[in-house]
Amino acid sequence: MDMKRAKQIVSSSADIDVTFAGTSIWIDELHEENEMATVHLRGPLEERTQVAIKDLKEEETR
Repeated sequence: MDMKRAKQIVSSSADIDVTFAGTSIWIDELHEENEMATVHLRGPLEERTQVAIKDLKEEETR
């Protein structure tokens, strides 16, 4: 994913499915200076981690 699309997803009110390493995540915050994002897993666990935006994948809607 690129920074432009990540910004669109973060600012959207739609529920857009994004994955990191095959796991569904929420994007919490974008860090433009180093092309990273703070994310957490969808579900009850709220543990946050930073990952490279290029490693995020938007899943196709079925």
